[in-house]
Amino acid sequence: MKKWLTLLLVAGLATAAQAQTAPDTKSAAPEVLALKETSYEFGKIPQGRPVTHVFEVTNTSKEVLRLDNVQASCGCTTPEWSREPIQPGATASIKVGYNAAAEGQFSKTVTVVYNNNQTKTIVISGTVYRAPATSAPVNASLTLLKQ
Repeated sequence: MKKWLTLLLVAGLATAAQAQTAPDTKSAAPEVLALKETSYEFGKIPQGRPVTHVFEVTNTSKEVLRLDNVQASCGCTTPEWSREPIQPGATASIKVGYNAAAEGQFSKTVTVVYNNNQTKTIVISGTVYRAPATSAPVNASLTLLKQ
């Protein structure tokens, strides 16, 4: 009797283990838009100086790809992109600008909409510091040296 119970227990555990590792039969849609990078850290930037970064996108499908829209999360971030279709295997660029007007840390998102409502998200971040009013203080000792 113990042998039968042990055999049933081992068979049940093997079946449970196989069920947990069985591959998912639902196949995900293949990626058609590949981003070389999905985020960029500007680091420390001076207040009042706009900055930009170019993100590279690649069409990894066998069909023509069209970027329907590139939308920033706020008005201080401006994306620029080509409205031309991207051929299979070709690359295009999305230029993202940030107006560093407000002091402090920032993190902004840009949503790329392509092929009728598929999306990818890009994140830019950094810290804006207050720039000095003048480039350098006046050195009074220079006038003494000239005498």
